[in-house]
Amino acid sequence: MSLLSIGSVAYDIIELPGKEPVKVLGGSATWFCTAASLFSSPNLVAVVGNDFANEDINFLRERKIGLDGLERANGSTFHWHGRYHEDLISRDSLRTDLGVFADFVPKVPDAWHSPDVLFLGNIKPDLQALVLRQVGDVKFVGLDTIELWIETCREDFEALLPSVDLLFVNDDEVRQISLENNVLVAAKKVLSMGAKAVVVKRGEHGAILVSPDGLALFPGFPVENIVDPTGAGDSFAGGTLAYLDLIQDFGFEAVKRALVVGTVMGSFCVQGFGPRALAEVKMTDFRQRVAKYLDFVDFNGKQLLTDLNF
Repeated sequence: MSLLSIGSVAYDIIELPGKEPVKVLGGSATWFCTAASLFSSPNLVAVVGNDFANEDINFLRERKIGLDGLERANGSTFHWHGRYHEDLISRDSLRTDLGVFADFVPKVPDAWHSPDVLFLGNIKPDLQALVLRQVGDVKFVGLDTIELWIETCREDFEALLPSVDLLFVNDDEVRQISLENNVLVAAKKVLSMGAKAVVVKRGEHGAILVSPDGLALFPGFPVENIVDPTGAGDSFAGGTLAYLDLIQDFGFEAVKRALVVGTVMGSFCVQGFGPRALAEVKMTDFRQRVAKYLDFVDFNGKQLLTDLNF
């Protein structure tokens, strides 16, 4: 097994309704790797500044996350300050300080040049392409992006699509890529642009998988006690790709099972505050929730439960 993640490691200041702002460890790659570490030992390529605390390095190391690709540069670590609305869905970005992340040029260590599974997290498309050029044959590539890169780097982004096995996007992003309003039509248009499969993330409403092999729907796991939704999308991707790395099967049915894992992982993420809370999830708790989810959706999960019993 070999799982490689490229993205951001950051500090977040989170403001939740009625509560004081709290500074926590964040960043897309941090969330992804924390989620993935329940099933895999992911390797991380990212950059942090002089202010990145040793206790946070130790947290990542204790999760058996490979840190040979974590660069420490002169300057400050990426900081993001967000304030959530009462619905805990909408939010305002109050401040974004890229710090050393602004000049980040991913360098994949030689020993990591042939991962089984590669996750290209939310960074500029030309940097995602740079990573693809550094690695050899990869069995499965997942890619995440945002509206900013689609708008400002469309040509570079579209050039990546034929290399992507699973594209992670939300409703607005898939519409923006395809210039189509209907989400299903939009996802099929993205397939025609080269992506092998598209998963449309719909927050609390779950996700839709669109592939030449078929369509699958994944309702969100019902959660009453939502604490903080930050990192849910990256945790969803982390659970999905770590499961595929675990089973080394990348067919349509395997991806469907993986997205069940990702959905359940996202539900744990929103019930805690910061990656450290997600790291407290035990495999026994995870298996129990997967079983509940399969019961809710009447999904034949015999193989999935067997895979998780290790």
